[in-house]
Amino acid sequence: MRTPRVVAARRLQRRRERDAAGLFLAEGPQAVREAAAAGVVQDIFGTSHGLTRFADLIAGARGSGARVSEVTDEALAALAETVQPQGLVAVCAQQPVPLRKALERGPRLTAVLAEIRDPGNAGTVLRTADAAGAGAVVFAGDAVDPYNGKCVRASAGSLFHVDVVRAPDPAAAVAAIRERGVRVLAATGYGDTDLDELADSGGLGVPTAWLFGSEAHGLPAELLALADARVRVPIYGGAESLNLAAAAAVCLYASARALRAPATEERSERGAGPTAQ
Repeated sequence: MRTPRVVAARRLQRRRERDAAGLFLAEGPQAVREAAAAGVVQDIFGTSHGLTRFADLIAGARGSGARVSEVTDEALAALAETVQPQGLVAVCAQQPVPLRKALERGPRLTAVLAEIRDPGNAGTVLRTADAAGAGAVVFAGDAVDPYNGKCVRASAGSLFHVDVVRAPDPAAAVAAIRERGVRVLAATGYGDTDLDELADSGGLGVPTAWLFGSEAHGLPAELLALADARVRVPIYGGAESLNLAAAAAVCLYASARALRAPATEERSERGAGPTAQ
């Protein structure tokens, strides 16, 4: 049976309804667990099997004030967007962070997704940015909704770990980032700077924001012009190019390694002293 609360939750599958309510759906135990840890869960709907299987998760969410409702398999299937839902769907509060506030926190690594429309790609880049230690991910311009169900699933919980920013004007966002003294690098297959050469020269060891454009159209010319450098990932084999998610992973991890290197070297030097004596 689909109760009024289930019907209301199902409306959140549409962006217009999500934006109006400031809510979204997180599907599956991993996403629900991360959402509960972040304190954004309002309601959890679960089948009898799902509530029993993930009893510890449910108990923790209840302790944080979430309402928990048992629903039929049919009702859960109506809320879920996957073919084989895993028994839990949560209604969560959106928590977008204003760009100004995100920049005030001084992230050393930021990903800017400019006009990226594919939710799977966007969610994967968000997950990769989180893994690489980025502090913020900016969805700029007419980008996909970060609270789109497919994007939420592809992020595998990383949506709740980093500052998620919506910036309607990509150029203004880039300008604001540069004003904070952050180096802006545009990832493009036609870049005049090679990523390996940039890394070898020490050019990645400073606070950096990477610009990524859509897989179909790349970055618009006006954003490329605003970047401090236009960087290409070298292709050593016969592949024509890398897809967006793969290229973003290479770029973000190159920066992550460079940004962590001084601390790693300092720790090594501190540890080497007593051993040498």
